[in-house]
Amino acid sequence: MKNFLIIIFFLSLSFKGFSQGIPSLRPSSSEKPSTELDYLNPKEYTIGGVNINGVKYLDKSVLITISKLTVGDRITVPGDVTANAVKNLWAQGLFDDVSLEINRIKDDSIFFDLNLAERPRVSKILLIGLGKSETADIQEKLNNQKGKIVNENLTNNINSIITKYFSEKGYLNTTIDVSSVNDTSDVNSRMVKVKVDKKSKVKINAINIDGNTDFSDAKLKKFLKKTHEKAFYKVLGSGKFLKDKYEEDKDNMIAKMREKGYRDAEILSDSVYKFDAKTVNIDIKINEGPKYYFGNISFAGNAKYPTSVLKQILKIEKGEVFSEAKLEKTLRSSPSSDDVSSVYLNDGYLTFQADPVQTKIYNDTVDLEIRIYEGPQYTINKIILKGNELTNDKVVLREIRTKPGQKFSKDLLVRSQRQISQLGNFDEQKIDIKPIPNPADGTVDIQYTVVEKPSDQIELSGGFGGGRVVGTLGLTFNNFSAKNLFNLKAYKPLPKGDGQKLSIRGQTNGKFYQSYSFSFSEPWFGGKKPIYFGISAFTSLQSNGLSNSNPTLQKIRLNGLTFSLGKQLQFPDDYFRVDYAANLQQFKLRNYAGYLFENGDSYDLSLSQVLSRNSVDVPIFPTSGSNIKFTVQATLPYSSLNGKNYNNLSTSDRYKFAEYHKWKFESQFFQRVYGKLVLKAQAQFGFLGYYNKSVGQAPFGRFKVGGDGLQGFDFLQGSEVIGLRGYSNNSVVPEGSATTAGSPIFNKYVMELRHPVTLGESATVFILAFAEGGNTWNKFSEFNPFNVKRSVGVGARIFLPIFGLLGIDYGYGFDAIPGNSAANKGQFHFSIAQQLGGFN
Repeated sequence: MKNFLIIIFFLSLSFKGFSQGIPSLRPSSSEKPSTELDYLNPKEYTIGGVNINGVKYLDKSVLITISKLTVGDRITVPGDVTANAVKNLWAQGLFDDVSLEINRIKDDSIFFDLNLAERPRVSKILLIGLGKSETADIQEKLNNQKGKIVNENLTNNINSIITKYFSEKGYLNTTIDVSSVNDTSDVNSRMVKVKVDKKSKVKINAINIDGNTDFSDAKLKKFLKKTHEKAFYKVLGSGKFLKDKYEEDKDNMIAKMREKGYRDAEILSDSVYKFDAKTVNIDIKINEGPKYYFGNISFAGNAKYPTSVLKQILKIEKGEVFSEAKLEKTLRSSPSSDDVSSVYLNDGYLTFQADPVQTKIYNDTVDLEIRIYEGPQYTINKIILKGNELTNDKVVLREIRTKPGQKFSKDLLVRSQRQISQLGNFDEQKIDIKPIPNPADGTVDIQYTVVEKPSDQIELSGGFGGGRVVGTLGLTFNNFSAKNLFNLKAYKPLPKGDGQKLSIRGQTNGKFYQSYSFSFSEPWFGGKKPIYFGISAFTSLQSNGLSNSNPTLQKIRLNGLTFSLGKQLQFPDDYFRVDYAANLQQFKLRNYAGYLFENGDSYDLSLSQVLSRNSVDVPIFPTSGSNIKFTVQATLPYSSLNGKNYNNLSTSDRYKFAEYHKWKFESQFFQRVYGKLVLKAQAQFGFLGYYNKSVGQAPFGRFKVGGDGLQGFDFLQGSEVIGLRGYSNNSVVPEGSATTAGSPIFNKYVMELRHPVTLGESATVFILAFAEGGNTWNKFSEFNPFNVKRSVGVGARIFLPIFGLLGIDYGYGFDAIPGNSAANKGQFHFSIAQQLGGFN
């Protein structure tokens, strides 16, 4: 009797209803089976079919596979197969209800219905308690959670994603509450509500280091570049704890210790634990190990260069502090390409390899054998160019320094990349150079891949000048093609592709002020040599708006024409170039006060020569290199040639032909100081001299210092405007001088720290902090290069391909300008479309 009751119990589990995974196996109510089941006498059947009911999102064929109810299989009913079918589906965690029913039995075939109730899925995720930008960032990270089943796993995923997001930003105490409600728009969907309280940022109270003897705590803490103890004086990196930065800093600390010779240095243990509600402590236990030194260094496998030459290049002497970082730098990763690897790579050995092996370690000394595989010397076979959809091949190929038939050279690859960047037509961050060796014949193909970026620019702005609103419209086409000017098919909207530059600009406030200019330049005049040709013309007018017949009309008109020729030099190196220009300017004054004469015409015919060297790596945000320029401009000494007595001439006759000699020196240096932080150092000097004391200084061509450096109405006066942030426009004048026409001598110094926000194809944005100084003098006897008007400040720049370089600065001038109390102290400065790499 006891055994019979046990059998009845187990049969009831398999065939009588179910709960939480126990299957129900019964005939479908809609159709009675042709054969009644005898639960006490199981019978074999062939599965004739399985029908899935209640499924909306899941694949029915996959569900049948999971149930293992395979059509054609012989099974015993009731039996384990039917029980396991339900258990297998329950195990997936996808359903709120699972039942197995017999649809019908025909002969010895049995047909089943699997009735499933899918668990609800996520329709929306609502974030509560966060700001707009944080909500957008997290929603993007949670997008792949939409459509997933609402269960514990979903909650864990949401918690993990949000916790990680805020942990990386220093919020270690973030609390998250996840709940869900029915979505009335979809029966089988739920809206998930996520309430987030990020709390306050967690900072570091103390960093405790144990186990160090040769390194002080302060020294080791300096190695933790982005993990600092909180302190009121630490403005940058203000002591917040960031787990990912902490992990990087631990590696950095050990790397720095090993650079100092402690090759066995390691972190034995570390812990981060709560100090109070807002801070944590960090405990780090280290093992310094002994300090090691370089021992004997030998080379093996070198045939091209003898060991004595390679040791000289390596620059590591026996007895020096052992440093794998220094070894790596001198062996193959020197920024100046004076390492062993570069010597081989610049001589065609494309597959060169060097493997330093520590052959013997004794006491505190490490012996090394540098095993070299020179490989064959490769010759360049062909150049492959990809990605230049608008720019013609010849424009890029003529800048590439690697030519077919030459030996492969790493330096020429680097130089080619710089030259392509300088064109301004391609995204500097996406220039890719790939050598493709052909070992069979000892040649290498070099593939240059570029990505076009918008290079044309539009200047559309409004400003306030001369007491009126001034509108400006300027168009610059940096990849123009003059030869296709009459080819209508080439207009996109203007013909492009030949690397020429066409610029048209107009500025006006109506009849009171008008200025129009045009320029065209061809960097490869004739198409075969890098000879620069340029032509520019302009006309400008400022007046009181009266008609020409009105005797009280006051106006000044300036017309100008310039022709330029330049070429790249090969000596001292091919970063040098020389440019010549012939300049003709005409000044026409009528009743125009404020100058050395009020009525008459003055002509300025001058020749200029510019010797420059530009080695900056990229034009928009340089990180290395320099830009140096020396300019001499001069007119004929008319007063020495025409025999006139200038002491008896009227002012207008004296300045009929302007005479002067002008000297300018300008320099910029760029250096990466840490990470992406770049230092810019700049110096400028200018001097306007005269030939004849009786004539004196020329009325035009002087220097005006102060302000944003933008040319406005000062352009009409033929003046050069030199920006000096922290002071109002043109406010820096010689002491005791009331002139506003400019000064013949100036100098200026700038130190600027720059850090990029984004460097991309669509925009380049960087922030900066600066300290600068400048001043002007009337004569050399008063010149003092250290007596400058000083200022400091911060700013930002954004380069948009279509608008050029836009900027805003706030400068504070420390030195008062006599007679102009508003000239210094806090000043905002805006710049629009200033020249990249300009010296203002």
